[in-house]
Amino acid sequence: MLVAAAVCPCPPLLVPAVAAGAAPEMDLARTACTDALGVLAAARPDRLIVVGPAREGGTESYPEGTHGSFRGFGVDVGVRLGRAGAADGAGTTVPATLPPSLAVAAWLLERTAWADAPIEGLAVAEDLAPERCRDIGGEIAAGDERVALLVMGDASACRTLKAPGYLDERAEPFDAAVGRALGSADLAALAALDVELARQLMVSGRAPWQVLAGAAEGTLLGGALLYEDAPYGVGYVVASWS
Repeated sequence: MLVAAAVCPCPPLLVPAVAAGAAPEMDLARTACTDALGVLAAARPDRLIVVGPAREGGTESYPEGTHGSFRGFGVDVGVRLGRAGAADGAGTTVPATLPPSLAVAAWLLERTAWADAPIEGLAVAEDLAPERCRDIGGEIAAGDERVALLVMGDASACRTLKAPGYLDERAEPFDAAVGRALGSADLAALAALDVELARQLMVSGRAPWQVLAGAAEGTLLGGALLYEDAPYGVGYVVASWS
C-alpha cells in the first residue's frame, strides 16, 4: 500500500555542477525537494520506488545500485541509485545507466543521505497511455508492504519566449492545474490530464503523475504544494503526499 509520495522536477540543472553559474536560481527548488524527501523518510516505508519519465521504450526497471551519470550534460558527475554494491552481486543483470530523470532522483537521494528503505527505479515512457499508467500504479501499491514513491517529472516547457518549446498560452493554465492537482492529491484531476496537450506542451511528468494517481487509489493521502515556478520557461512543481 502507498503510504507517502514526493513529487519533484527532474531537470539536470538541479545538480549544481550542471547548472554552473545558474545554480543559485534553483536553490528554492532544491530545498523544496529536500523537504519532500523528508516526508518520505518520516513515513518509514518498507520500499521506495522512484518513477521518472523516459523518452521512449514503454517501461524499464532499474535495481538498487544502478549507476547514472551527467557526462552527457558536460560534467563528470556520477550517481548510484541507493546503496553501493546493492546491484553488484554475481548473476545480477544491471542496466548500463540510469535515464536522466532517475539520475536526478539518485542525486537528490544521495544529497539527503537516504538510507531508510531499499530503492528501485522505474522509467515510464512519456507517451505511455493513461490506462497503463493507472495499472502500473495499482501494481506498485498492491499488497500489504508499505511503499513510498518518489515521482519525477517536469510540467510544460513552453512558459516563455526563451523556453525550450517557445511560448504557448496554454502552458501556464495547464501548469496551474497540475500544481493544484498535485498540491491537493486530486487523483481524478491527474488521471484526466490531456495526453495530447501534454505532448504539445513538452510535459515530461504526465505519465509518472498518472502512475502516482493509480498507486494512490483507495488511500486517504493528503497533498501539500511545496514549490511551483517556471525558471527558464519550464514548469517545476514540488509536492508531498502523506
